[in-house]
Amino acid sequence: MFPATIRPLQTLEDCRKVVELERQVWGYTDAEDVVPAPVLIVSIKRGGVLLGSFDAAGAMTGFVYSIPGWKQGRPTQWSHMLGVIADARSAGLGRQLKLAQREATLAMGIHLVEWTYDPLQAFNAHLNFAKLGVVVEEYEENIYGESSSPLHRGTPTDRFIAEWRLSEPHVERRISAAGPLVRDASVASAPVVNPSKHGAWLEPVDGELAHESRRVLVEIPTGFSDMQAAVSDLAFQWRMTTRRIFQSYFARGYHVVDFFLAPEARRGHYLLAQR
Repeated sequence: MFPATIRPLQTLEDCRKVVELERQVWGYTDAEDVVPAPVLIVSIKRGGVLLGSFDAAGAMTGFVYSIPGWKQGRPTQWSHMLGVIADARSAGLGRQLKLAQREATLAMGIHLVEWTYDPLQAFNAHLNFAKLGVVVEEYEENIYGESSSPLHRGTPTDRFIAEWRLSEPHVERRISAAGPLVRDASVASAPVVNPSKHGAWLEPVDGELAHESRRVLVEIPTGFSDMQAAVSDLAFQWRMTTRRIFQSYFARGYHVVDFFLAPEARRGHYLLAQR
């Protein structure tokens, strides 16, 4: 656990520190990609949530930011950014910030937080599903267009929309789990629709789009950001093949309910189930 103090950010100076961290975390070079301090300060005065984490010396180490939303007649929070310094990304700080966001949102009487994330980022998927308990029913193509961040270059900015249903029992189980999760043994028998090819980098296959199993697994590689930088053509292939797979299964009534990370095998698997 990364040692941090988490508190609401309420001043313009706090918001300027967030902007500095945005540039540090994502490496943005285009001002259009950064949420500026005046927008941050106004949105938190009208129902947004902006929380920051600080180390013992008072330096900001991360933040989470959401804005008010409305979905199907219910108030929501749309979580636009979660940023954590490099040294804290594997130490649980992102999860701590999300749990603080959950408490702040529940205190408003709101029970749904949504956000986008890249479905090919395996460690983000692990956090979202295994640690927080999200589900995914929507896939957006190139939702943000071109980005100046080196983390996003080379492939369309396709994104999952994660739904975090804060009061659901499965969410409570995930966030309170003290050790490894115990999952239904039948998951192991679900077919992998796109088993990748081995090589210096995992290579995608077109995949089987017509499985009728109640549950199926979709494979992705780990290290997708490195792949984008080193072998952008291969990263683009992964983007397009998984786009087709997810959109096909979503159209046939499946949704994503879990993710299994296997870093030693350089891959992870999404579990899709029929709704």
